Amino acid sequence: MRTRDSNKEELVKQKTIEMIVKYGIEGFAMNRLAKECGISVATLYIYYADKEDLIKKIGIEMGTFFFKSSLKDFTPDMPFAIGLAKQWENRSSFMMNNTDKLACWEILQNSNYGDFIVNESLMELKEIMTKFLTGAIERKEIVPVSKEVFWSIAYGPLYNLLRFHEKGKGLGGTTPFKLTNDVQQEALRLVIKALTP
Repeated sequence: MRTRDSNKEELVKQKTIEMIVKYGIEGFAMNRLAKECGISVATLYIYYADKEDLIKKIGIEMGTFFFKSSLKDFTPDMPFAIGLAKQWENRSSFMMNNTDKLACWEILQNSNYGDFIVNESLMELKEIMTKFLTGAIERKEIVPVSKEVFWSIAYGPLYNLLRFHEKGKGLGGTTPFKLTNDVQQEALRLVIKALTP
């Protein structure tokens, strides 16, 4: 039996992400991946049982990476404003520094693999963020809202600003846009104001 080569395995992961972003899941094939990596198809099967196994494992790894990144220096019992600021900092940093992984994650999350990948990689994150929300409500730091409303108000503005940043253009696509710390803090202040009593 052939042994695993960690360098080849990392190359396979990176090329998988690039190819899913470029071709989508339907255009992604093991033969094409092997060619892109400069390895035989048989080598791929040392690491993964099949295409589905590869996609699921890559998705879970990315979800876990996102999960760990978003919790850096964060605890769910933080005061609401401090915790949300830390979440914005972590999420914007992750998204700005991992555009390829984020694009792949979006494709996978909206595919037939999405529910499986999210359930396998983000369940603990969901639990932690639910604890953060319920704790803030119990301490009367924010108005009582459902998880969906909270998520939309607390993170929607950040994700929209990050989309503008990624495109490099503001609303209407006519003016240049870059997400600066000042802009991010301005939006965060408005979000906190909207959610606090």
